[in-house]
Amino acid sequence: MRKRLGKRLFRHPLIQRIVWHLKRIAKNLDPHFFVSLLGGLLVVVSLAALAVMLIEKDRTFTTFGETFYWAVTTVMGQGDASHVTTWGGWLVSWVLVLFGVGIVATITGALLGFVIDFLLKEGQGMGASGYEDHIVICGWNSTARELVEELRSDDYDHKVVILHEAERNPSEGDVYFVRGDTTRTDDLKRAGIEHASAAIICPSDESNEADMRSILVVLAIESIAPEVRTVVEVNNPQHANHFKRASVDELLITSKLSAHLLARTSLYPGLSDLVTDLVSGGDGSELYRIGLPDEYVGLTIDELSARLRADHAATLLAVSRNGSTHLNPPTGFTLKRGDDAVVVAESLGNLAPLSHVSAMETQR
Repeated sequence: MRKRLGKRLFRHPLIQRIVWHLKRIAKNLDPHFFVSLLGGLLVVVSLAALAVMLIEKDRTFTTFGETFYWAVTTVMGQGDASHVTTWGGWLVSWVLVLFGVGIVATITGALLGFVIDFLLKEGQGMGASGYEDHIVICGWNSTARELVEELRSDDYDHKVVILHEAERNPSEGDVYFVRGDTTRTDDLKRAGIEHASAAIICPSDESNEADMRSILVVLAIESIAPEVRTVVEVNNPQHANHFKRASVDELLITSKLSAHLLARTSLYPGLSDLVTDLVSGGDGSELYRIGLPDEYVGLTIDELSARLRADHAATLLAVSRNGSTHLNPPTGFTLKRGDDAVVVAESLGNLAPLSHVSAMETQR
C-alpha cells in the first residue's frame, strides 16, 4: 500500500516538473564546486575537533570521535554547549557557529534561487508538463481556442497541454503551456507527447505552408510516440494523401466539411442548427463512441438500437468495425466482438452501466 502510494505521489505532475527542473539545473552546475564545498566543510570540522581535543580533552581516538560529532552538530546548530569549558573551546565553538550560519545561508539562497527559477520558467512555458494520458494541442488558431473550451466541459477529464511558440499562454485557466517548436523532439517531450493519449495539430494559418509544417509535426510525433493518436486540421484537401502517408490517424478538412454542410443546409433548412447542436453538446445531444460489451455480440442493429435507447437513453448512429464506420447499417447487420458504437446521449454518465465501456468523443 505504501509503495503504491509513494509511486502515485512521485508520478504527480508537480513532482515530475520539479524533478525535471532539478535535472535541468544539475546539467549546468559544476560538480567540482560541491566537492570543494564538502571537502572544505570536512577539513574545518576536523581541525575544530582536533583543536578542542588538544586544548581540553584526552588525546584518544574515542575522544576525537566524540569531539568530531560535537563539531558537526554545532555547525548544524544542534551542538551541546556544555561540551567545551575553556576560553579556547568557546572560541572554536563560536567559529563553528559562524561557519554554520554561512552554510545555512548558502543553502537557503540556493533553495530560494531554485524556487524563483522554477516559477519564472513555468510562467514562461519553459517547463515540462509531467502529465499522463493527456491531450497535446500542437499550434494555435481559432479552432484551437474553441477546442480548449470544449475540452473544459464536464464530460472530459483529460488534462490539456498547449505546445506553441509564444511568449505567454494563449489560453487561460488550468491549461498547461509549453513554449516551443512543435516539430522539435525536445519540445514535444516537454509537452509529454510520449505519455499523451492524443495529439491535435492545428495549422497556424490557412496557407499551404502551414499544412506542410503540420505534416512535419505528424512525422515528429510518429517518430517519438507512434502509439499516440494524431488528429490534424487540414487546410487544403489536396494535401490529405500527404498526411495519410505521414501515418496520421485522423484528419479534418474544415473547408470541405463546411462546404458539405452549407450545401445540405441550402436544401434542408435547419440542418446547420442541428449539426451545430449535435457536435457542440447541446441539450441531450452529445456525441460519444463507446466500446460494446460481450453481451451485445450477436444482436442485430435494430436490437442494439432498442437496448441503448431503453437502458441508457442513447440513440445509435453508427457502428465502427475494423477501422470502418458503418453509418445507418442495414437491418440484417449483426454485431461482432470488438465493434464500437457511435451514439448520441445526454451525457456520458447515462452510459456508465455498460460494463467495460471505453468512451471518448468522436472526432469532428
